[in-house]
Amino acid sequence: MPFRLVLGLYRLLLPLFLFTALPGWLIRMGRRGGFGSGLRERFAIYTRPEEEEPCGAVMVHSISVGETMLALKLIRAWLERDPEQRFVLATGTATGHAVAMEAALPAVRVTYSPVDLRICVSRYLKRFEPSQLVLVEGEAWPHLLMACRKRGIPVSLLNARLSPRSERRYRKLASIVRPVFGMLDKVAAQEDADIARWEALGVARERITVTGSSKFDPGAAALPQQRADFSAMLSVFGAGRPVILAASTHGDEEAWLAEALREVDAVYAVVPRHAERRAEVRAALEKEYFEVVLRSAFYPPLNPVRACLVIDSTGELRDWTAHSTLVVIGKSILGTGGQNPAEAILARKPLLFGKNMQNFEPLASSLVAAGGAIRFSDQTGLAESARILLADPARCSRMCDEAARVLAVHAGATGRMLDLLTA
Repeated sequence: MPFRLVLGLYRLLLPLFLFTALPGWLIRMGRRGGFGSGLRERFAIYTRPEEEEPCGAVMVHSISVGETMLALKLIRAWLERDPEQRFVLATGTATGHAVAMEAALPAVRVTYSPVDLRICVSRYLKRFEPSQLVLVEGEAWPHLLMACRKRGIPVSLLNARLSPRSERRYRKLASIVRPVFGMLDKVAAQEDADIARWEALGVARERITVTGSSKFDPGAAALPQQRADFSAMLSVFGAGRPVILAASTHGDEEAWLAEALREVDAVYAVVPRHAERRAEVRAALEKEYFEVVLRSAFYPPLNPVRACLVIDSTGELRDWTAHSTLVVIGKSILGTGGQNPAEAILARKPLLFGKNMQNFEPLASSLVAAGGAIRFSDQTGLAESARILLADPARCSRMCDEAARVLAVHAGATGRMLDLLTA
């Protein structure tokens, strides 16, 4: 199908999609605190005087929390090289926006990325006049890329990775996506195997550079740190008890894990991927006869042995990881794709995850093959692995060493990305 025809259909259907999706979108944004943080900016409506905007800055686009954390990592490293550089950090969700605002970097103007309507994109670029656009694992929207091409604004895609599922989907739509991806000026791929994939999707070979993943770059990340207030909370569950942390869990995984770990002598702490699910998570765990203590309304449990901690906060996972004994990766059990294991590796915590780590391949398989992680297939396997590790600190230490060795392949990725962007 000719691209012009596809673009015409896109321009016809996108407003209809936005109109029908708006109610659900507003509900989600409201639950995540989006109404008080400039929701109108999604439609390029601003309250700040235009003369106060950092025109000519580097514009960085992220989506949710994970991508925003990577964007902030990149920006901090960039500021170390060039303290005078200024940035516009545009997020796609309220949770990502909250993380960006909490960072409170003086050199960064935080906003929302606009919906991909031509009028919104035009107003957005005219207001900020960026020197370049950097997409962090971002979505390459047609109108945004076309407007940048027209204005001579170079566009780069960092941490470019294609899951097998995404690659299959894009290949089926090759005639449609090739003109869009072909407008990317630079692509920072994670590994050599990605080169052919991006070429097949329309990116010229000379525009692709293998840098590794800043997501897994151990040298550029802020290391997890123990905090006194977190230690105080965990102490009421029993001094010296090990902590099994379920990181970034998705629907129904919290109860599944609770049932599996019921007879394992450890504090069960769970960090849902979306904090607004707290009521749902609490109800599911209470059905498993756990006393549930919320991070947001903390109190000492009546029965510490039969209690679990639900960490319903945003942006704290990294430091909670430092307090764990074992880490179970969420979205790898009942969800699809998995979550990032890098923070647990940096914190030197033994890793366990389920069968569904597709979004982090080949890293996940490399970790298992090297003995740096354990992949379980059912509740019995998880419980047995947890017991073995809790009883064998030497094995835990060896696992952490092997995991760090696997992750070291990506060391320096953030610096290589900055070299690419500032060339």
